[in-house]
Amino acid sequence: MPRWKKPDPAAVRTTFAALRKLHPDAHCELDHATPFQLLVATVLSAQTTDVAVNKATPALFAKYPTAEKLAKGKPEDVQYLLSSIGMFRQKTKNVIGLSQLLVSKHGGQVPRTLDELVELPGVGRKTANVVLGVAFGTPEGVVVDTHVMRISQRLGWTKSTDAESIEMDLCALLPREDWDPLSHTLIFHGRRICFARKPSCDTCGVRGRCPSAGNAEHVGRKPSRARR
Repeated sequence: MPRWKKPDPAAVRTTFAALRKLHPDAHCELDHATPFQLLVATVLSAQTTDVAVNKATPALFAKYPTAEKLAKGKPEDVQYLLSSIGMFRQKTKNVIGLSQLLVSKHGGQVPRTLDELVELPGVGRKTANVVLGVAFGTPEGVVVDTHVMRISQRLGWTKSTDAESIEMDLCALLPREDWDPLSHTLIFHGRRICFARKPSCDTCGVRGRCPSAGNAEHVGRKPSRARR
């Protein structure tokens, strides 16, 4: 891994602008029609792919399109609709529970602050900021998933290894209006070019700005466990 140097905010903004040109269509890939549906889909996406969630949610939202509807859902019925995704039993409890709390405490509406969102079952800081950024345009931080974590390390924007510290580093480097598009852009870049294994450095449009170019596979990944 190249020796880390404290990033220059101006250089980070330039690199980010170049990444946005590479991925002008970067957006949240969870299908939804309302803030409530986005909240539910994001909770369901934990440790599961967006593709898998998008296959399960059409039937779920057809039967339970609102918090009021899902709050009254029978666990066995919701479990059946979510059985194709990981941890579906716990996620069933979470989405029914958060729907009930939305109805009892927020009039069935999704709250617009991080503090209120993280009080809901299954909702952590990352999920809350997805909802705040995508649904309301008011993120209170950067969403740091595995792609954002890996690529921000490879670009030399952070030397931190935990999501919370990386989020703080990224928020300090870029203005608030960039926080939401930053996560979507890095996620698109991670899914299309800067893979965890065998990243396409040769075809990367920001290769000249990346200190890890040519050696990126060894940066931003958890070390392999030694075989006994």
